[in-house]
Amino acid sequence: MLRIARHSPATARRTPRRLLAATAAFLSLSFAGAALPHSVAAATEPTGGPVPAAPTSPQVPAGVTAGVAVFDRQTGTFTEQLDPAATFRSASVVKLLIALDFLWNRRPDTLPIADRTRLDAMLRSSQDAAANHYWSTYGGPAIVERMVTRLGLADTAPPPAGHEGYWGYTAMSARDTVRTYRHVLESAPAPVRDFVMERLRQSTRCASDSFDQHFGIAAAFDRPWAVKQGWSGRYAKGNCGPVSTTAADGIGAPAPASPGAGDAGVDLSRPALHTTGAVGAGDRSIVAVLTLHQDGTSYGKAYTDLGRLTRSLNVPGGTAPKGKWYGTWGQDVAVRKDPAVGDNLLTRLPAGVEVLVGCQKKGQLVSVPPYTNDWWAYLPQYGGYVTNIYISHPDDQLPDVPLCTSQK
Repeated sequence: MLRIARHSPATARRTPRRLLAATAAFLSLSFAGAALPHSVAAATEPTGGPVPAAPTSPQVPAGVTAGVAVFDRQTGTFTEQLDPAATFRSASVVKLLIALDFLWNRRPDTLPIADRTRLDAMLRSSQDAAANHYWSTYGGPAIVERMVTRLGLADTAPPPAGHEGYWGYTAMSARDTVRTYRHVLESAPAPVRDFVMERLRQSTRCASDSFDQHFGIAAAFDRPWAVKQGWSGRYAKGNCGPVSTTAADGIGAPAPASPGAGDAGVDLSRPALHTTGAVGAGDRSIVAVLTLHQDGTSYGKAYTDLGRLTRSLNVPGGTAPKGKWYGTWGQDVAVRKDPAVGDNLLTRLPAGVEVLVGCQKKGQLVSVPPYTNDWWAYLPQYGGYVTNIYISHPDDQLPDVPLCTSQK
């Protein structure tokens, strides 16, 4: 999201000869509706197979710094803890504190329509304008200070000196994030609990800045889940939604000059991506995974690395979705309602992201020279299809993915 807002693979199995031909094709040809990469530099070559599940947990990908906490509310114990007190810039996770502060002495059913609308957009679609409104109206850093006292947070702190206007620079840890969710679920008045959790359960795939926010928890587990995500960094533009061009920038308004760490030792520069929320029936497990990535990491790679880490965790009550995880390659790859090119665009994938393939079927023959293929992969989490050309596997038909039923 906006900076003011927040804000291994295997060797490629395509031959160098095919890669050279593909490179020439990308530079000289266009394929209407097939979501060709905009440039060769932005494209990621196929990895050549499904992504295996990690055998133990937690599995932190190379180059990733993580703070992890998973709390089982049924047993009252943590099932995962990895640097749970380490602080990260919160990005949009702090919107939970902003919402709770505003609702502290207010009943949701008595709120003016304007506030209900703002809170809805801030919690469901991570709208930055709504957070900016509450931050500027109700004291900015004082919001964080009040919530630290009210919830007994140990590691949370307002943005460092000189950055008071940047609410996404609030410092938070995984264990404080768990404590925040425990307050919502176990201590907050029932109307507040229900108001907040209902909106987190209705998280939109596309955030208000056109970034795909259904990573981490939202991709690793079947519903029921409720999530508040966060992202901050110089990522490429967001491309989520049924639009043909990118719609939002990962940088947004210029951030203050602050290379490296803030006053409290919180890194303000490396790309951040966080997934937090509740998983399972009765919100059994609270999950907080806060991550930083190497400079220059693309949104798709950060999305993938966070996904692998989240899938490796022991989350009681969580159910892994059925299907095979595959890498993709290319930029602005289209997900379509039907296995055919046309006026049926659902969204576009972050460049190079891993996707869950549920089944496959034959559809329209697609040609992206030197590749031609009439097999399409169904992505159950998106409710649509991508041509198998962009799935990272050398075969036209994926060998370990079942055929789709006629209903899909």
